[in-house]
Amino acid sequence: MTETGADPAGTPSGDDAEEEVDGVATAEGIADEIRDEIRLGHVEDDVSHVLEERFDEAGISLRPEAVDDLAEEIEKDAST
Repeated sequence: MTETGADPAGTPSGDDAEEEVDGVATAEGIADEIRDEIRLGHVEDDVSHVLEERFDEAGISLRPEAVDDLAEEIEKDAST
C-alpha cells in the first residue's frame, strides 16, 4: 500500500517539485526587488537582515550562510 502523493518507490509527487520551482522564482523576485530598492536608496538596513525578513514573510527558509552570500551578491550587483 502506498501513501497518497507518493509513487511506489516513495518518491514525492510532482507537487513538491512545483513548490520548489515557485520558491526559487519567489526568492529571485525578492532578490530583484531588494536590488532595485538599494539602487533607489530605499534600503538603509543590513541587506542580509532585509533579505531574511522578506524570505520569512514569503515562507522561504535558507541557511544563514546562504542568506549572507546572496546578500553580498545583491549588494555587488546593485553597486554596478
